[in-house]
Amino acid sequence: MTEQAVSDVPRTLYLLDDNTDFRTTAKWWLSGAGYDVVDFEDGQAAIAALQALSAQELGRSCLLLDVRMPGMSGLQVHDALIACGVAGPGGALPIIYMTGHGDVPLAVQAMEKGAVTFLEKPFEESALESALARAFAPRADAVPQAAPCPEFQRRLAGLTVRETQVMQGVVDGKISKVIARDLNISSKTVELHRGRVLAKMQAESAIHLTRMVVEQRVL
Repeated sequence: MTEQAVSDVPRTLYLLDDNTDFRTTAKWWLSGAGYDVVDFEDGQAAIAALQALSAQELGRSCLLLDVRMPGMSGLQVHDALIACGVAGPGGALPIIYMTGHGDVPLAVQAMEKGAVTFLEKPFEESALESALARAFAPRADAVPQAAPCPEFQRRLAGLTVRETQVMQGVVDGKISKVIARDLNISSKTVELHRGRVLAKMQAESAIHLTRMVVEQRVL
């Protein structure tokens, strides 16, 4: 990550992850990029710290939130932050989810709660750079999530009817056997269509595909 990724305004990243090794490594390279980093392994501690921040402090902060943790899950932490007005509609804190598990339903829930994005571990520094740029973008200048992307629409239009049906199943978090049963085709055929969908949509994974679909509010 380049130092140019950070503006002159001090930016603080709050990192909540139960994996000590990940927190240590992430804190090292994020600090090296110029961010102030505060890390937590416990959801309750993170919530208490974030609730104590002023609106101005929240406005120059971002939460990097792991999904699966002992005790409170990332989604439960997010719900608590929405309930106290720190995140969500009217809240100032942007949230970037991280996960080591390719869980499509969780990705959908995270995006629907207002997350900036959902990153799969291990992720490239460039992916986090892009996510942080979006998180810290002035809200007045930010592109609305529902704004149509011509390139996305072009890719979507290139899918066959069957590929669109398979994509719907993937985004719904269904496994290939369930999609096959719903469409009355074989699991092997589903896998072939799934591969073509990912290629045509230029998605690296089912999570990446889901993120694009949710952001564009299609299907």
